[in-house]
Amino acid sequence: MAETDQALPPSDQLAAMNLTDTVEKHAFSDRVLIRSIVGRPDGGAGLAGQRVRAGGWVKTGREQGKGTFAFLELNDGSCPANLQVIVDAGLAVLSKLVATGTCVVVDGILKVPPEGTRQKIELRVEKVVSVGEVDPAKYPIPKTKLTLEFLRDHLHLRARTNTIAAIARIRNALAFATHSFFQEHNFLYVHTPILTTSDCEGAGEMFQVTTLISESEKLEKELIKNPPPSEVDIEAARQVVSERGEAVKQLKAAKASKSEITASVAELNKAKENLSKLEERSKLKPGIPKKDGKIDYTQDFFARQAFLTVSGQLQVETYACAVSNVYTFGPTFRAEHSHTSRHLAEFWMVEPEIAFADLQDDMNCAEAYVKYMCNWLLDKCLDDMLFMAKSYDKGCIDRLRMVASVPFVRISYTEAVELLEEAVRGGKKFENEVKWGIDLASEHERYLTEVKFQKPLIVYNYPKGIKAFYMRLNDDLKTVAAMDVLVPKVGELIGGSQREERYEVIRERILEVGLPLEPYEWYLDLRRYGTVKHCGFGLGFERMILFATGIENIRDVIPFPRYPGRADL
Repeated sequence: MAETDQALPPSDQLAAMNLTDTVEKHAFSDRVLIRSIVGRPDGGAGLAGQRVRAGGWVKTGREQGKGTFAFLELNDGSCPANLQVIVDAGLAVLSKLVATGTCVVVDGILKVPPEGTRQKIELRVEKVVSVGEVDPAKYPIPKTKLTLEFLRDHLHLRARTNTIAAIARIRNALAFATHSFFQEHNFLYVHTPILTTSDCEGAGEMFQVTTLISESEKLEKELIKNPPPSEVDIEAARQVVSERGEAVKQLKAAKASKSEITASVAELNKAKENLSKLEERSKLKPGIPKKDGKIDYTQDFFARQAFLTVSGQLQVETYACAVSNVYTFGPTFRAEHSHTSRHLAEFWMVEPEIAFADLQDDMNCAEAYVKYMCNWLLDKCLDDMLFMAKSYDKGCIDRLRMVASVPFVRISYTEAVELLEEAVRGGKKFENEVKWGIDLASEHERYLTEVKFQKPLIVYNYPKGIKAFYMRLNDDLKTVAAMDVLVPKVGELIGGSQREERYEVIRERILEVGLPLEPYEWYLDLRRYGTVKHCGFGLGFERMILFATGIENIRDVIPFPRYPGRADL
């Protein structure tokens, strides 16, 4: 530091310093990230003597030395670790700083604490810049251990807890890894619509999007406030039109001046416009518009039924059939009244689509993608994973390492059923019956991956009766070229298939499963015009987070869970 800087007060010295030469300063803030201090290999000890500005929320605080100073554990969300901050009583009212949840910004000097302490570095405060106070009697997120169920009732504050913050960083890392993987492999990121008129799954469990209800309610209020005209009102308006028309005729017959005729015609037109408005208003009826006894969706916002998407797959296929390798990554929705720990009404899906590729290529891509994400977490997010291992699932890191390093087992659906039947004969009891043709239940999937093979596996060639219409029909006419990736902890993580590229076959499949052809004509066009062999899959993003972290309930790995009866914030 220059001699002129040494003569400045501490706060001005801080402002004059170029912190980027010493500690990583946030690019768009006047503070440094706590991660850049405590996240170093030496725990920050090498930064002793540096002056910094730090900000964060107090995890724990306590007054010491008979109230002469206070210890604060400060966290800004950049990493799981806290920065220990020491504040003397002469700098602030300590009782206002020590409450859990208090936000403080402080200037100070980094110092190595006495030997024998857990911390490698601590911040001795020289100035308290700002304080966001908390009333500990009312603050709903105290430092005591809280259940994840309790935190769901405080969505707006739960990110301040160690667990939810760690999950947020892990989720962020997995999203980054997703884009990195597909970008590195020359996939184009395509934004598919959230509003759709197609039911990809054919299950019908979709949220409908309509303005008919709100428009109907608005109309009912309007008609109460301003009732529609009666037939007497309309007849009176017709009479005025007739009188105005007769007046124009008389003026023309009398060869009146042009200005007189123009003025009279204007009055006639005004009368006609008033009559038209009254006649139109008289047709207004309360309630949702109907035609032939059914809801008239031509009066809706999109002039047809529309829904929140359950998948971006069908739409992203249009780009795969033009630019080859694509993926979409966004929210999807399912109106399924399920209260299990594995279901959400709103969740995120990663859906790649590969042209000029078959089922084998699909399985290769899915396996490589899952391994990539596991390695990414181990490389980039190990501190958060260590926290999850300590707090929730001791085996989560070993599970990531195993999945990242071993080849996935690949067996046909028929072989999978035979193995399950063999287990039943050996005394294994399943709640769901095992026989060829069933959709494998989670207990079946987890038995195969956790007990039978003790590693990830891919099951392929499922019965056509339990899979979607767009999956390619195999030569046996009984199975389709579908595949599911099963992993320990969650069972099915990925579902995918080679798509049916033959026009006549897919047309027949749509009719076979009872879907109308009209909404899928555009999808059939992809087979009519320049059809191409292609495949793809969908990964449930929240399921990947469950697998990685060991968290039990899917509602705890999405920032704002939506499920039956709950859509907070």
